[in-house]
Parts: sequence; C-alpha cells; structure tokens
Amino acid sequence: MTAPTVDVHAHVLLPEVDRLVAGVEGHAAARELDARRNGPEALSVSGAMVRDRLRLLTDVVHRLAAMDAAGVDVQLVSPSPSHYHYWAGPELARAVWETANTSTAEHCARAPGRLRGLGLVPLQHPDQAVQALDHALGAGLAGVEISSHAPGRELSDPAYEPFWERAAETGAIVFLHPFGCTLDERLDRWYLSNSVGQPTENAVALSHLVFSGVLDRHPRLRVVAAHGGGYLPTHIGRADHAWHARPDAQGCARPPSHYLRHNLYFDSLVHDAGVLRELVRVAGPDRVLLGSDFPFDMGADDPVAALRASALSDSDFHAIRGGTAAALLNLEENR
Repeated sequence: MTAPTVDVHAHVLLPEVDRLVAGVEGHAAARELDARRNGPEALSVSGAMVRDRLRLLTDVVHRLAAMDAAGVDVQLVSPSPSHYHYWAGPELARAVWETANTSTAEHCARAPGRLRGLGLVPLQHPDQAVQALDHALGAGLAGVEISSHAPGRELSDPAYEPFWERAAETGAIVFLHPFGCTLDERLDRWYLSNSVGQPTENAVALSHLVFSGVLDRHPRLRVVAAHGGGYLPTHIGRADHAWHARPDAQGCARPPSHYLRHNLYFDSLVHDAGVLRELVRVAGPDRVLLGSDFPFDMGADDPVAALRASALSDSDFHAIRGGTAAALLNLEENR
C-alpha cells in the first residue's frame, strides 16, 4: 500500500466573501494599504494572473483536472489569504469566517475523496477564535488558516492562548500563511512584497511562537508553515546562538531548533532543491509536507517533480510526497 500524493498548500477563491466586504467601511483603506505595500506594477500583474486562473480557483472540475495532470491525489484547500480581512469589526468578521468556512466546505464536498479544507479565524478578534475554529471543524474542515499577525497583535499575544489550547485539544491543523508584510513601501517594487515579504513574515511569526513558549505550553499543536517556514529554518543557527548567548532570548524551554523537529511542520515550497534538502536536514523528513500554492504563479506547477529534484532518499521522498500528510489528515492509505 502506498500513501496518496497530498498537496497541503492549495487555495480557493470565495466570491461569497468578496460580496460581504464590498463597499463596507474599512475595505477601501485596506485595499489602499495593500496597494502601497505591493506597488502598482505588482497589482496589475497579479490581477491579470488571478483572472487567468479563476476557474482553477473556483471550479472543482478544473481543479481536479489540474491535480490529475500534476499527479496529485488530494489537496488541502485553504481560502485565498486575500479573504482574511483582519480590518473587519466583530459583526463583519463573524460573517466572513462563517461564510468562508461554509463555502470552503461546500467546495471540498464536491470531491470528498480528493479535497480536504481549512477555514478561517479572525485574528483581530481573539475572543471569536475558538468559536471560529469549532465552526470550521463542525463543517468538516481539517482546521484553519491564519496569517502571520493581526493589526497590533503578534502570534505570541496571550489573548490567543485559548485558541492554541483548543487547536491542540482538537488536533486541528493550523496553516500559517502570511498575507502582506509590515515592511510596507520598502518592498513596493519588483514584487519584493512577496519574494522577500512572505518568507520574512513566516520567520517572524514562527519565531514568536517558538520564543514566547507557545509550543512549550501546547506541544500537541499541529502548525504547518507555508513557504518552507521562510527564512527561519535556513538561519536557525543564529536563533540557537541567541538562545544560548543571551538571557533575554530564552523565552522558550529549549533551543529554537528543537521546535523545528518536534512541534512544527513545513511545506516544501522553497523553489530550490538545495534549500529543500536543508529544510529536511534541520526539520527532518517527517516534518516536511508537499506544497504547491496551487494555482498561483508563485507556486509550483509540478510539486512532485520539484520534490524529486531534491534527490532525497526514497523513504524521505515518499514521506514528504504524502505519507506524513496522509497521517495528519487521517486519509486511507489505499484508496
């Protein structure tokens, strides 16, 4: 028996959520901030790219055909990060996560053997986070997707403790996928907002989880970091050195590298065979999962080929291709 090939990083676009926020006070300001962070050229290119891939983002038949062409058996589908809307007030935020959870579940239900889903929680309203997670799980989703921070709150904020506790208790997957970078206009050219901003945000968010002791307090958390965890895994030696050298860096019980191998998971989307081998070296093959960022242009059209190019051992290749993810998602090994 062989495990299915599982892509844990794939997205769905939800027009229902877009209709909820259209014209609402605060939406225009959020769009203006996004425009400043990305720059006009990036917005133009991204708009055309999304339009070209709209059917892949919304239509299950086209999604399954693309999966078949790439040799992917199962996708873990999460809402486009553009649906976070962390600017929204309490009532609108509730409508956003309820709609996103329900709509993602309905999308995945059209191909139940091939698609599993993730919902959303409103990081800007920690008091709703547990309820949003329970709603997602109740809809049949495998967990939730979150960004690297909310306005004025890092993931180390004590207000999130009930959320982490509930996620650990339920075994929910928490998919950490940044949207936007607080370096703002410094990255507004050459698509630096994504190529530099996303891995930066990943590293900062993961460092908050590690150094604050969140993973010590909730060791059963199942956090999956997009984009290979950004810069943190390849620079984990510097984090370890700080932990050993400075008392103010010892917020966690063990050196930071410990948590990469025991508490966190990472997708394989690093765009470089050598970097992927390094990620496997520091985190272990049982902590790396296949990821493509389907169907966006910053993803991998053939994630299995990208994994194969890293020249890992057969056992490591198959664990990353789907063995570990199948266990996380409780998939049948012989479908």
